[in-house]
Amino acid sequence: MIHRYIPRIPRLARSLATPSGPITAAPATLHLKTGESFHGRSFGAPKSIFGETVFSTSITSYTESMTDPSYRGQILVFTTPMIGNYGVPVNETACDSRDVGVVLESQKIQCAAVIVGDVAEKFSHYTAVESLSSWCKRYGVPGITGVDTRAITTLLRDQGTTLGRVAIGSDVLKVAPKENEYWDPTTENLVDQVSTKAPYVLNPSGSVKIAVLDFGAKANILRSLVRRDAAVTVLPWNFNFNTIREQYDGLFLSNGPGDPSHCKEAVVHLRTTLKEWNKPIFGICMGHQIIGMAAGLDAYRMTFGNRGHNQPVLALASSGSIKAGRVYVTSQNHQYALKLQDPFPEGWEPFFINCNDSSVEGIKSTESSGKRVWGVQFHPESAGGPLDTIEMFADFVSECRALKDHVGQASKQDWNAYVETPARRVAYA
Repeated sequence: MIHRYIPRIPRLARSLATPSGPITAAPATLHLKTGESFHGRSFGAPKSIFGETVFSTSITSYTESMTDPSYRGQILVFTTPMIGNYGVPVNETACDSRDVGVVLESQKIQCAAVIVGDVAEKFSHYTAVESLSSWCKRYGVPGITGVDTRAITTLLRDQGTTLGRVAIGSDVLKVAPKENEYWDPTTENLVDQVSTKAPYVLNPSGSVKIAVLDFGAKANILRSLVRRDAAVTVLPWNFNFNTIREQYDGLFLSNGPGDPSHCKEAVVHLRTTLKEWNKPIFGICMGHQIIGMAAGLDAYRMTFGNRGHNQPVLALASSGSIKAGRVYVTSQNHQYALKLQDPFPEGWEPFFINCNDSSVEGIKSTESSGKRVWGVQFHPESAGGPLDTIEMFADFVSECRALKDHVGQASKQDWNAYVETPARRVAYA
């Protein structure tokens, strides 16, 4: 019975496809600092920009990638041949105390520009309201289509991430910029550009209170905490959490763009927190790097970085839902990483390593340290992408809730026995 309907699906999709409007035929060129140039035609905003050229191997979720604050200042090259075929949805929801008010990862496009092999001039999806081209134009983001993105990706894979310039229209006729004319976004504190400027609260009636240091938090991170009945207070990246820490059951450090060395103020504050506060702490991406730096590890700029939804990581230790020796497929977006130092700082151990390049993908406090701190370089909450490690949010919230309910009555030994008993863990869907 089902096979009778299969041939109709392509015809139905075509009949519902919505015209995106004509894409400009203006010439466009991507210049790289290393001297290469790639020519195509422009779409989106008709303006020229500088940025850091990176590529993503993600097959879907281009809207989520483009609104991810971690892509701030970057020229994003998609390896998938066609981008834009399912359009762009309305990026807002009913903004109440339990949601951040957006469907995607932030309120606007965060990347500096997009480079695609073929941009779809028509889109078809029941949630779509506009094309990729019109969306980019509305937010002032230029794009280039009709270029060999495989050639760009191969180049970046071989020589590493490099600075670039997108030239549109008459700017194409100008001479390519000299090496010293390229702008490097990582020289700026990009975190300060995307972090909240004032604290705000989500789900104030939640059963456990968690503070989030916002280095450029993706909306789905906040949703993942709220869905597990956490009352979430979002704080600016440089807020001194130590002044209010006794009001909270846990601390979360979010993802963010750029060089973590610009966030030394947060590192200093967290170092004090780690010494004086024994409640659970969890960090993702930039937050993971801040935790590592506060613990005594060094961060460094990777030659290539890891971006995409297919990054395998190996668990070196067990904790909660994570089992040592198992490989998890993860979503990642980072140019910086923590060094795998020998010896590791006292009280800390590697948690995950990348199966492709052996870079550090996670750290955790040791059992003997008496702390409950984790940091992972990848995104357990990936939207879209693999959800192999999504239960790390449940692990974190459960630790916070267990400590809140029992630390006042139990000794340290009783507390350790409690939280390590799988049958007594609370997992929230």
